[in-house]
Amino acid sequence: MISLDNAGPGRFCWVDLATIDLEKARSFYAQVFGWRTSEKRVNGGAFSLLQLAGQNVGSMYQLDRGKRERGVPSHWTPYVQVDDIQEVVRRVALLGGSVLIGPFLVSDIAQIALVLDSAGATIGLWQPAAKGGR
Repeated sequence: MISLDNAGPGRFCWVDLATIDLEKARSFYAQVFGWRTSEKRVNGGAFSLLQLAGQNVGSMYQLDRGKRERGVPSHWTPYVQVDDIQEVVRRVALLGGSVLIGPFLVSDIAQIALVLDSAGATIGLWQPAAKGGR
């Protein structure tokens, strides 16, 4: 499903867009980059895979109502591939960062987490699901 063949530990491997207006974002990126979308159901919700020339290039999803009401803006999150997400989360905390969302499994795709680095920037961690689970 999601190709991480060119990624490896420590490399950016995925990006997703949390948007306040999913339909508007789909239309915008289709016109700007030619990205097409394909819906994927995971963890009781859904997101749109972004595809170009038959390859997955990222994903987008609708920010939930509560976040929109609190004024959370649309934003991109880049993900870095890791071998051991629990260990990386532990190191983040030891080195002055903090965990925003602890590791959780996204269907059969990956285990992800969101952290703040020691300067306050958000970054995603991505541990691919076991081979055959993608």
